Amino acid sequence: MAVAKTKEAETVADQRPASAALAPRPGPPAQFSREEEFQALRQMLTIRRFEEKAGQMYGMGLIGGFCHLYIGQEAVVVGMKMAKRDDDQMITGYRDHGHMLACGMDPKGVMAELTGRRSGYSKGKGGSMHMFSREKNFYGGHGIVGAPVPIGTGLAFANKYRGTDAVCLTFFGDGAANQGQVYESFNMAGLWKLPVVYIIENNRYAMGTSVSRSSAQTDFSKRGLSFNIPGTEVDGMDVRAVKAAGEEAIAWCRAGKGPIIVEMMTYRYRGHSMSDPAKYRTKEEVDKFRTEHDPIEQVRARLLAKKWATEDDLKKIDASVRAVINEAAEFATHDTEPDPVELYTDVYQ
Repeated sequence: MAVAKTKEAETVADQRPASAALAPRPGPPAQFSREEEFQALRQMLTIRRFEEKAGQMYGMGLIGGFCHLYIGQEAVVVGMKMAKRDDDQMITGYRDHGHMLACGMDPKGVMAELTGRRSGYSKGKGGSMHMFSREKNFYGGHGIVGAPVPIGTGLAFANKYRGTDAVCLTFFGDGAANQGQVYESFNMAGLWKLPVVYIIENNRYAMGTSVSRSSAQTDFSKRGLSFNIPGTEVDGMDVRAVKAAGEEAIAWCRAGKGPIIVEMMTYRYRGHSMSDPAKYRTKEEVDKFRTEHDPIEQVRARLLAKKWATEDDLKKIDASVRAVINEAAEFATHDTEPDPVELYTDVYQ
């Protein structure tokens, strides 16, 4: 039997916030200048070559513990970095090397932390998942699934409390999106209209299970609707699309409209970590992404098509990047280990 609404119920309904559907819709990919294409290429190559070298060193036993590589996802963090201001913060989970490098952290310091040396960003005590740089406004590197979300929300709260217009870019994955702490954070951010961009890097497999088998709602851009947080879906393999969406999302937050979700459709070429053989997907699927959607190859193709670069020019850039990464690896291999007394420093008492 239908029940008529009471006047009180109608009043409550009328007071609900406007629909989050008013979020900015992603426009066409940004048209990059020659300088921007080269900037994106060099930064993505730096991440790619660093991760390849880290994987090689892990196999040689020079890096221990967990090691999650970012190969294939480079366009996400590079595009967002191109969209942000220097005073905007960044925070992410454990697949974090690319975010550090995009922020401008020294490859030597990052690699030295991976090998557990005293010149690492956490003095050789944090390893792959725990590096920070206050100077670069990079707040980690967190080994706990979903942890960047409440911390990033807290950073956004600090921005609002202090009266700045800085925005916190909070990165996490499709697997972390199912964590309870994520939705507690969404509720607070939506309630207080905090300046935080939630960037969900949807690489489709979380730790090894496809989103279609693990998530009731596979459109992660809609995960914030219950909290009136708008969302949008972006081609995370195209650095231009990422930058354009990033600029719109950051502008939304900076205008005081509250949080926003940006779902980046991306793909990791390697397993979840170095110990993951990734047998849950086919070789053909990985090859298809590599050959048809690779973020670096897209930039290379545009540079060649527009005659902004020759094959020789691009080879020289790659060679220069490899030299920087090789130097970082050499440094991280021969740097001294932390003094044993470091076991008792930086410990909360």
